[in-house]
Amino acid sequence: MTPKEVLALCRAQEIHAIDLRFMDFPGMQKHFTIPAAALTEDSFENGFSIDGSSLRGWQAINESDMLVVPQAETAFVDPFMTKTLAMTCNIQDPITREDYAKDPRNVARKAEAYMKSTGIADTANFGPKAEFFIFDDVRFDQNEHESYYHVDSVEGEWTRGQSAAAKGYAVRRREGYFPLPPTDTLQDIRSEIMLTLIECGVATEGHHHETATAGQCEIDMAFGPLVRTADHLVRYKYVARNVAARHGKSATFMPKPLWNDNGSGLHLHLSLWKKGEPLFPGSGYGGLSDIAMHAMGGILSHAHALAAFCCPTTNSYKRLLPGFDAPVNLTYSYRNRSAAIRIPVHTAHAEDKRFEFRVPDPSCNAYLAMSAVLMAAIDGIQNKTSPGAPLDKDLYDLDPTELESCRKTPASLEESLAALRDDNDFLLRGDVFTEDVIDTWIWYKTEHEVNALRQRPHPFEFALYYDV
Repeated sequence: MTPKEVLALCRAQEIHAIDLRFMDFPGMQKHFTIPAAALTEDSFENGFSIDGSSLRGWQAINESDMLVVPQAETAFVDPFMTKTLAMTCNIQDPITREDYAKDPRNVARKAEAYMKSTGIADTANFGPKAEFFIFDDVRFDQNEHESYYHVDSVEGEWTRGQSAAAKGYAVRRREGYFPLPPTDTLQDIRSEIMLTLIECGVATEGHHHETATAGQCEIDMAFGPLVRTADHLVRYKYVARNVAARHGKSATFMPKPLWNDNGSGLHLHLSLWKKGEPLFPGSGYGGLSDIAMHAMGGILSHAHALAAFCCPTTNSYKRLLPGFDAPVNLTYSYRNRSAAIRIPVHTAHAEDKRFEFRVPDPSCNAYLAMSAVLMAAIDGIQNKTSPGAPLDKDLYDLDPTELESCRKTPASLEESLAALRDDNDFLLRGDVFTEDVIDTWIWYKTEHEVNALRQRPHPFEFALYYDV
């Protein structure tokens, strides 16, 4: 939509409030609301002022003023608020009117612009497959004298002998893939999320129960260009959380909320296009072109640094363990879902030819993660990076000598941040990720997450050591 069309929509829908939204640096969506009468055509140029010093990782107090500039093409009528239209915004400096380097959406816009400037492609299509859990109850706290969490679901295997609500149909551990109701208690909620997403302009391909017990879900988004897809993934999380809340439940995109069960991934399907033609079909392995193979090579070669953005929480690395369908081995394969990169077999048409990067998880900042993956793919194409030999065996059953030849995903967030510190030149090209963005990311994650967790006693330590 154009600004004029947004204003016309507000009149037609009798909109009373405009909700302006943007993404903070670590990846949480923020918002504030203005009366509909305050939105004019000039607003799409002049923006609205906010205090950037009150947002994590942004401005100092002496340079706090920032501009929030609404983007008309992102407008949708919010299904959870009364007579409210929501829009995603870009962040600008109010004096220079330059786009703010630490605005994640700006990083994604620059990644698209850089890709076009190389002449390699003019469109990077991403298709995210995000998994998440819906729990019936969640409680947690952390302070000086206690630390605990408790999650519950009528589907959980542990409820079979405890809860009348389960009625004997609890999901067995790691057997949650595709069960019918009444075992699948979330069918109608997932359908409501899917239909609400469509109502909000987010095209979807379907939904299903995922492998873990206790309410693991997946709703697949249709593919689209990087910035639009990142916008839609942020909207996806918003809709899932609010539909769950409307039913008295809680949705979480935390990668590993349950010990000893499958975690939640964000599988990114990627294809590059130029002048309306797909660049990935070819006669090579899995029906891929040289460009596609080199793109895979770039992603695999920079995988450790990419993990700092794609798996950006300490919890992310509790998902990346052998035996839980997580891609811990950095290789690629046709059909094999245990590889870090999978080439889907159901891509007979050229326009469907793509590969799937399975390492990321849904805790990531969508704008930064997808931008980093695209930059690694471009670097691989420019340098003709080989992805090595494919590995089509079950990677979890390999002989130890065979497994030694496979690079592994990082074992911790600290390890990923160290890799990003050593390997970031490919991100700096085209001024997509600036040195300040990378330094701030490493500092924030180290200080507020890695070190903060290291300082605190863990509940399991009491089980291990209380009577030492």
